[in-house]
Order: sequence, then structure tokens, then C-alpha cells
Amino acid sequence: MSAPELIRIVSRDSPMALAQVERVRAELTALHPGTATEVVPVKTTGDKWLGDLSLVEGKGAFTKEVDAALLAGEADLAVHCVKDVPADRPLPAGTTFAAFLKRDDIRDALIHPGGLTLDRLPEGTRIGTSSVRRIAQLAASHPHLECVPFRGNANRRLEKLAAGEADALLLAAAGLERIGRTDVITEILSPETMCPPIGAGVLALQCREDDTALIDAVSGLGDPDTYRETTAERMFLHVLQGHCNSPIAGYATARPNGDLSLRACVFTPDGKTVLNAHEWAGLLSPADLGASVALALLRQGARDLIDSIAH
Repeated sequence: MSAPELIRIVSRDSPMALAQVERVRAELTALHPGTATEVVPVKTTGDKWLGDLSLVEGKGAFTKEVDAALLAGEADLAVHCVKDVPADRPLPAGTTFAAFLKRDDIRDALIHPGGLTLDRLPEGTRIGTSSVRRIAQLAASHPHLECVPFRGNANRRLEKLAAGEADALLLAAAGLERIGRTDVITEILSPETMCPPIGAGVLALQCREDDTALIDAVSGLGDPDTYRETTAERMFLHVLQGHCNSPIAGYATARPNGDLSLRACVFTPDGKTVLNAHEWAGLLSPADLGASVALALLRQGARDLIDSIAH
């Protein structure tokens, strides 16, 4: 298949987002050596606003300006972290996901300047994070630790940690890898210790639906296992209708033999109530697996729990 001569790629203008674009550019060049790429950086509401995300459209604050550039024809391809793309509503009309790149690490990383692991942190240690998912899980498993609000890109958060605004920091391992800062990681937390967000470690390529030549050209970058895992996770979140203040976590795992499973949790913000579900797809499609796990949690009372949280 022939690729367009030039592909304009729109992305947030943060260092991590631009590093993600470079990965896409490299993979596109390898797949289509004759195609040129150009980066169209935009600053999103989520990058400019450092307060509570629920006050500025939640996670959509990181995607709105990127979507607008794509729909206006100012760019051809958007690169998103799937975990930042809302799943409680459809993609903007006229756009579609053309590929999910091979998944990176889904786990969270602890950064502690003194080298202590999570279980060794003393009472009152201030953990820098604004993630309701992390806050709820720490409240459940390590109630003696204190979470302090931390927003901004990963480099900014590392600067705030160095300035003493917190004693330790939780960040996505994949993000630190993308910006070349794995040197700061003290401990990688297992998914059992800190269940990841829906879509963790996955980069998605979004195109206009009618741009069939580009969709064909970039679909070769997609990873089949990542597609199955992400489809299950996003359908799970869609059925639950969680919002950006809902402490929801979960991850699907595609095994080499084709088996697919999905483990997911819903928490109260204080971590005192934790609902769990884990199912194997068997003959179910990935989307049906996601719906089934969501229904299992709804039967346990997840709807009332989510609806009781202000957003």
C-alpha cells in the first residue's frame, strides 16, 4: 500500500508527548521509508490548568485541542496516551483509532530520593500524586502515608520533588522510560500492589474516518494483542461510565496462547471500599469481556459507588 508523501502529526507539546511522537515517526519511517512527517504541537487545557481536572472537562482536557486540529484538517494523525482519552463517551464524530502501538510497561514507579521502597516508607511520608486511582489504593494499602496534590508533566513533578514539595513521587514507569528518566526509579510496583489505569502504556493513533489512505498506511503499526487488551479495557470503562474523579483501575492481559483476561477494581476515594472482578474471555470477544467485567462490578454496587463521588 502506498502511504501519503507527508503526514502531519498533532500532539500535546509536553516533553513526554513529543517523545511519543518521535517513536511514531521512527516506526512510520521504518514502515514507509518514502514518507515525510511533520509535528504540529498544541498546548491543551489539561497542560495549562494545574488545578482539579474535574473543573475543566476531566480527561478530555488533554485531548480537546488535539481533536480540534485533526477535525479542522490542520493535521492528519493524532498521537494519544489511551489512558488520557475518555471512554465514557465516543471519540469525536468523524474520527477513529487507526492503530494501538505495542504496549509499554503498565506499572507505576515509586521515586524516593532516599531509596526507600513503598513498604518501608515511614508514617506521614508525603507522596506526590493527584491521581484518584493512586490515592484510593494507597489509602487502602498504606493508610499511614499522606498524598499531596501534584500536577504538571513528569519533569515538572521531579523538580517539585527535588524542591521538597513531597517526600516521594508516583509516576508511570512507561512515561519515565519515554523521557529517558528511568534512573530516578526506586521501585517498580506490581499491578497487584498498584492496579494501573485503563489504557496504561498504550499509544493510540487517531485519524479522520474518511482518510482511508492514511488509515491503511498506519494500521501496520498496530499490535494485535494490544488491540485486544485495549478494546476490553475501554469497553469496561464505557459500560461503567466512570468519570475523572472515579477511582477505577484495571488491565487486560493477552497470553501467547490467545487467552485474554481482564482484572479490574472500583474504589471509594478513601480506599475503605474496594470492589474486584477478574474474568477470562473464553469465547467472548474482547469488547464482551470488558462489558462482562463491568457488569460483575455493577452487581457488586459499583454504580452507587461511582455516582456518590462528586464530579
